[in-house]
Amino acid sequence: MFGTKFQRKYALTDQGVENVKKGVFWTVIVNLVVMGGVGILHFVMSGLMATLTEGTPLPGALQVLAGLVVFALLSFLTHLQQYKTTYGLVYGEVKASRLRLAEQLRKLPLGFFGKHDLADLTETLMGDVNRMEHVWSHVLGYLYGSYISTAVITACLFWYDWRLAIACLWGVPVAFGLLFGSRKMAERQAGQTKEAAVRVSDGMQEALENVREIRAANQEERYLVGLYQKINDHERVMIHGELVTGLFVNGASVIMRLGVATTILVGAQLILAGQIDFMLLFLFLMVITRIYAPFDQSLALIAELFVSQVSADRMNRLFDTPIAEGTEKFCPKGHDIVFDHVGFAYDEKVVLSDITFTAKEGEITALVGPSGSGKSTCARLAARLWDVTRGTIKVGEIDISTVDPEALLTDYSMVFQDVVLFDDTVMENIRLGKRGASDAEVMAAAKAANCEEFIKKLPQGYHTSIGENGTKLSGGERQRISIARALLKNAPIVLLDEATASLDVENETKVQDALSRLLAGKTVLVIAHRMRTVAGADHIVVLKEGRVAQQGTPQELMAQGGLYRRMVELQSESAQWNLKQA
Repeated sequence: MFGTKFQRKYALTDQGVENVKKGVFWTVIVNLVVMGGVGILHFVMSGLMATLTEGTPLPGALQVLAGLVVFALLSFLTHLQQYKTTYGLVYGEVKASRLRLAEQLRKLPLGFFGKHDLADLTETLMGDVNRMEHVWSHVLGYLYGSYISTAVITACLFWYDWRLAIACLWGVPVAFGLLFGSRKMAERQAGQTKEAAVRVSDGMQEALENVREIRAANQEERYLVGLYQKINDHERVMIHGELVTGLFVNGASVIMRLGVATTILVGAQLILAGQIDFMLLFLFLMVITRIYAPFDQSLALIAELFVSQVSADRMNRLFDTPIAEGTEKFCPKGHDIVFDHVGFAYDEKVVLSDITFTAKEGEITALVGPSGSGKSTCARLAARLWDVTRGTIKVGEIDISTVDPEALLTDYSMVFQDVVLFDDTVMENIRLGKRGASDAEVMAAAKAANCEEFIKKLPQGYHTSIGENGTKLSGGERQRISIARALLKNAPIVLLDEATASLDVENETKVQDALSRLLAGKTVLVIAHRMRTVAGADHIVVLKEGRVAQQGTPQELMAQGGLYRRMVELQSESAQWNLKQA
């Protein structure tokens, strides 16, 4: 019952399966104890009936009181254990599941995130786990425990009288059959509800991230109308889904409870025929009041299981996504980066084809080319943020696809065009480059990246909080913080993707001078659109439409002519452009 298939179906951890087993066990005990209360009542009523009809003595008050005390004590203790195992243990499972998801996300290649938006992943981490939390705590233990205890009670009823047992329970399989018949409809409706919820989350996130642009374009009203429409669609889909589920659940419950009427009719006929006595019918009627209660809740719980399957499937899809794995030991022979006939396709679209070049240790290798030529893709492939589709990339003669990304990235410092900063102080944002770095080391890196000038103007200097993703800083200031972080790490390989794009001419020159001094002896891969940024590079690789068009020193490429020389000349001409009236 609780094998691997069960674990996967409900997206449980190993400990979660054990918790469900405990919940099922104590639910069975609770249901049987409750039926014991029915037995006490039957004992008392049978004694009273015997006294009225046969004149036998009434059951002793002490016996009845002792039975009630034992029943109350057992009921309290078993319900307490059921609560602890079905609810108390589940909160640890929620924590473990979110940590599992976070760990899985941490190990996924960057290409995965290019195919999934943030709102969808957030919905999985928060919404789907919340949905499954209710299933783990309120559904699984109770539902499977009710199955087992009801099977035991049903066997007892058939032992007492099979005719009354059939009259009592015939509606149960019919009701469950009706509910299971609606499963595909419920799952389809749940999928539509989840898609609508993701669209709402996506719209709200987009509005918050782009509020300045929306206001600047005077598009508030139009954008809000679209957001309201997404919310209304979500509400409509939810109402429709709950209506459909409610109709089937309540319809099944009505059919099941017809067993009360058939039990009375069959019991009355058997009494008239002299085949049973009234107390047996009374026993069955009392059992019905208890046996239908877990069935009623089971119908609602099964309907919830159908809906929750969508959330479990979404979590499992994330767990099933292949992670970037490899050896945790990375001991390269030097740090030359060698691209050997590398190809890469993104979502079936070919981005790179047959890329071959070497970025040598101790040299600055620049990647240039028109927008969309594959420069940034090469940098990300070099750090195994994505895996190549074809060919190999080696660092120090080691194929990086065989190395665990975390082990590999200990030898990399990266500054990309899209800077990511945290809602923390300047000091801690730079210190992210080197865990445990002293304040003096952080300040030295900040000075080398030309950050001191603006840091001194901040209210608390290095201890000033810069806001979410550095919103309190300008674009150039954020870029320099990122450069300082890379310099602090002092790794043997440095990737710079448009690292000076947001700097003015004066600061760009200062940072380039600092980089020239501090990057000596390292393997440096630079990506830039400005030709003067890479004029001092040792080796330039010119990319066009995902292929290597040219490569060599700046002097060699100028002498060859071709795309590189054309780009240099065009930028020289654009440098002469100025504003003037027509």
